[in-house]
Amino acid sequence: MSMQNGELKTRRSLLKGAAAALSLTAAARLALPGGAFAQGAGPEVKGAKLGFIALTDAAPLFVAKEKGIFAKYGMPDVEVLKQASWGTTRDNLVLGSEGNGIDGAHILTPMPYLISAGRVTQNNVPIPMYIMARLNLAGQCISVAREHMGDKVALDAKPFKAALEKKKASGKAVKAAMTFPGGTHDLWIRYWLAAGGIDPDKDIETIVVPPPQMVANMKVGTMDCFCVCEPWNAQLISQGIGYTALTTGELWKDHPEKAFAMRASFVDKYPNASKALLMAVMEAQQWCDKPENRDELAGIVAKRQWINVSVGDVVERMKGNFDYGDGRKAENSPHIMKYWADNASYPYQSHDLWFLTEDIRWGKFDPMTDTKALIAKVNREDLWRDAAKTLGVSAIPTSTSRGKETLFDGKVFDPADPNAYLASLGIKRVA
Repeated sequence: MSMQNGELKTRRSLLKGAAAALSLTAAARLALPGGAFAQGAGPEVKGAKLGFIALTDAAPLFVAKEKGIFAKYGMPDVEVLKQASWGTTRDNLVLGSEGNGIDGAHILTPMPYLISAGRVTQNNVPIPMYIMARLNLAGQCISVAREHMGDKVALDAKPFKAALEKKKASGKAVKAAMTFPGGTHDLWIRYWLAAGGIDPDKDIETIVVPPPQMVANMKVGTMDCFCVCEPWNAQLISQGIGYTALTTGELWKDHPEKAFAMRASFVDKYPNASKALLMAVMEAQQWCDKPENRDELAGIVAKRQWINVSVGDVVERMKGNFDYGDGRKAENSPHIMKYWADNASYPYQSHDLWFLTEDIRWGKFDPMTDTKALIAKVNREDLWRDAAKTLGVSAIPTSTSRGKETLFDGKVFDPADPNAYLASLGIKRVA
């Protein structure tokens, strides 16, 4: 309902006064339990439904729920709901909580773009999404079946190419598994295969397998390799089914990975509640990243309602200790998953552009896609900055870009010229 002019002026005056009071009492407000919002500006609702996949990079959502951080910011009724697959996550985001779905999720960074553009929805209907924060950097792995142990498959995929060609020559199928077409795991494994001379669309069959089903599928010989987050790579080794060829941080150090995303309709309707959710997730990210909390964090994520695995399947890699399962071991790895350090939470537009550019490379987006316009619609770094200021974050990134990025094979991604990057990969684009 629209306001009468008098009401509108009165409200503007009140808001102006509240804003002044807010700036004067910012320090005091932040000292209150939960960094309470200014009176009258609290969350419009007390809850939201957030989805997650059983992976360790969903940890900030588990922690925010378990430690009462959502409640601390006025959202005690937040539900953190396990999803069977990324396809299920997409379907439930399309439905929204009003349709018995979900309002937001721990999600593969490209998915909000694919959903917003209607590239992966039924009848190609766009469902606007917002990326509110990045949840983590690095921490994924590419694992290989035990049958390839003697091939010494690692960062360089060329030995794998020879092994696959030999296997195909014997009449057997070769397959690579990822978790969602155009998602992060799909892009990491495609990049690695292609860099080793393996065409992921011609030389090997790429299949979709939900993360929790990866180990069981490799056990019965469904695939030769897969890309997924923990704990499934470590569990593969503990069950003697395969080994880790590489951690994805070796492909690109401190690469962006999952995101915290919300339906745009929820954020637009409930801006204060959305800010509360974002602040809770950010505080949880800070907690997750403290080394002294990693043992407790491992205990939390391993719980039945979250990932439902033994603590042993998560704790060592969570601390940066990697037993690759083929004799190689690394302690205090520089490729440890980061939740907050090194601006892990900040949703750089340049990172989103890399994902979109790679999805153009592999045909998930049309080459003429206006990536700049799409990022402007989906990436809400402005909301992140606002939440960070309220939280009292001392070092807020000043740029939407992290600048040029160099991948393991020497390819350079310059966000100022993504076409040059595509050209270096042998792809021409005019847009």
